[in-house]
Amino acid sequence: MIPARFRKRFGMSEGSLVIAEETGDGILIRPAVALAVETYTPSRVAEFLLTNAVDAEDYAAAEQDVRQMGLDPAAIPHQKPA
Repeated sequence: MIPARFRKRFGMSEGSLVIAEETGDGILIRPAVALAVETYTPSRVAEFLLTNAVDAEDYAAAEQDVRQMGLDPAAIPHQKPA
């Protein structure tokens, strides 16, 4: 656990990601930054939901989720389950 005074000094909070490196003098611990590799638009999320449905019941639930997102499922390019 990193002491609170160090977390505060380096802009970290409890549970923050860190990088730990072995050095000749011991261990160097420094803040880490995690960035999303890809950000999805609501339309892309809707496409995932609809395309990944495995059966008619799951597809109906996906359609409802997409409508709750404020999108029309029919306007989203996707493949329906067999």
